[in-house]
Amino acid sequence: MKFYRTFSPVKAISFDLDDTLYDNHPFIMEAERKLFRYLGSSYPKTARLSEQDWQTFKREHLTQQPQLVSDMGALRKHTLQTGLHKVGYRERHLSTAVEDCFEYFYYHRSNFKVDKNICSLLSALAEKVPLIAITNGNVNLQQIGIDEYFTHCFKANLSQPMKPHDAMFSKASSVLQLSPKDCLHVGDNLKNDVMGAINAGMQSAWYAINRKMDLRRERTSVLPHIQLDSLDELRLLVDD
Repeated sequence: MKFYRTFSPVKAISFDLDDTLYDNHPFIMEAERKLFRYLGSSYPKTARLSEQDWQTFKREHLTQQPQLVSDMGALRKHTLQTGLHKVGYRERHLSTAVEDCFEYFYYHRSNFKVDKNICSLLSALAEKVPLIAITNGNVNLQQIGIDEYFTHCFKANLSQPMKPHDAMFSKASSVLQLSPKDCLHVGDNLKNDVMGAINAGMQSAWYAINRKMDLRRERTSVLPHIQLDSLDELRLLVDD
């Protein structure tokens, strides 16, 4: 554990999810592959579309509607609708296909369980202080086995901008009726999590589960309050 800023007692902890509590990349990639195969088998007209075509539809929507970057679910539905419409699906068949494919992806995107050691840690921390999840993604906390540890979960959407915007951080401290400075946010992204939390008045802890942590290799304009070598070190910060 390394300290970069003056640190105060912690009364609540918020967590980023993807790449903080689990390595998100392999699950997303597998869900993408399964969705592509599902589209081809369940909606044969889409067979003429390549994976690159779907990526192009996604980029076009982000260009036309930049706010969709804050809502991965809405972005995916728009992308699915564009592709399915392009190959001939219309009206009721189109809306049904979009919802079916989205639900298929969403299930497989969350089709894993968080490591039992992480769950044990969350359970121990939750006995000491309230825990809140703050994510730019849309993972299903119940499906991955961690919903019971969090009092609240805030997910970025069209009315709740993604981190590093302060919206979700501010809601977290507000719902707990705590001053932001009494809250510690833990996350892997030095911009979205560390800078976002600090700008919202919170304390920040940097931890990435998916890569070797080296500040010299990261793009950053702000240092966290602490850098964790292991999430287990959080136990030391909430001990009586």
